Amino acid sequence: MSLTRGNDHAAAIVSFADDAHVTDDGRHYHGRSEIRRWLARTSSEFTYTATPIDHQAHADGSTVVTCRLEGDFPGSPVDLDYRFRLDAAGRISRLEIAVHGS
Repeated sequence: MSLTRGNDHAAAIVSFADDAHVTDDGRHYHGRSEIRRWLARTSSEFTYTATPIDHQAHADGSTVVTCRLEGDFPGSPVDLDYRFRLDAAGRISRLEIAVHGS
């Protein structure tokens, strides 16, 4: 979650592979240009804090970090699962965000 803290999208985007895929709220984003726009939009819509509350590494190579988001958005607070995979260079190649347990 520190990727977007302070709206530093330039620093956040280098954490993603050039051809990374992000799925958030039923929408899909592919590549750094689309992901950069997604980061800008999500950080400007609402004010919120995200607190990691759990993490699990899975046998398929993915990691899930569960965060509690609290802020000025409908449904706050909410626990979200951030399931991600890294490429060989250690950059995020895939990120899927969903309500915890869904």
